[in-house]
Amino acid sequence: MATPTTTSFHLTGADGGPLRGDVRRSRDARAAVVICHGFKGFKDWGWFPVVTDRLARAGFAAVSFNFSGSGVGEDGLTFSEPERFGHGTYTNHLRDLDIVLHALRDGHIGLRPSSVGLVGHSMGGGIAVLRAAEDAAVDALVTWAATARFGRLWGPEQVPEWRRTGKIDVTNQRTGQTLPLYTDMLDDWENHRAALDVTAAAARVRAPWLIVHGTADESVPESDAQDLLARAPHAQMLLAEGAGHTFGIAHPWAGSTAAFDRVLNATVEWLTRHLRA
Repeated sequence: MATPTTTSFHLTGADGGPLRGDVRRSRDARAAVVICHGFKGFKDWGWFPVVTDRLARAGFAAVSFNFSGSGVGEDGLTFSEPERFGHGTYTNHLRDLDIVLHALRDGHIGLRPSSVGLVGHSMGGGIAVLRAAEDAAVDALVTWAATARFGRLWGPEQVPEWRRTGKIDVTNQRTGQTLPLYTDMLDDWENHRAALDVTAAAARVRAPWLIVHGTADESVPESDAQDLLARAPHAQMLLAEGAGHTFGIAHPWAGSTAAFDRVLNATVEWLTRHLRA
């Protein structure tokens, strides 16, 4: 197989600003895999370039993008758009995924895929579940450390103060940067609870689904994975024993771990089995 190449694309995101993404693929790739990052994540975080390259070398067109509310700007690495982050919502993240999928299927970002799979991490896993529950054209789904419940970013004791001040502060642990989170996400969650119910959506997923979770996840408990599996008994579970939320991977990339190797291998095998070339 020829060495994969990367092309970038720019669409208009759900918030009206730029939605930036990349497609990594070899010339003969037919099936596509769309990857959704998590909260405070971005398409070039830690493992994502490794994941897209591995998928491309396995014969897929790997599509990665930054949610319009990610806060990460044109350089792809820094949170230079804090206001976009602050006004981000779950509903807009879901719309962003729809925008990418429509552009992909219409041939606007380099190919018309024969089949499409979704891979989502953490919050992005929850978004992928919501999309797969409603989109019969999603042919395979893999979630890594997916949240089964949006709204866990805050506790009920935070809401009155959040309402009073109009924002809470979110710290990026890697850079130490403090980002604002306005009440848009809180309003979105309170006004659209049914539409954003990941656990309920799990029961409507018909695509072959691999649920991956670390047993020592410090951000999203293993019980979320068990709850998703209980609603979607046709899915399969892979538990990474002793692994945390990112399976031992940090940013910037400093090498792999046994847990991550297992997760990535299982993901590629799952997508190879279930996506049409």
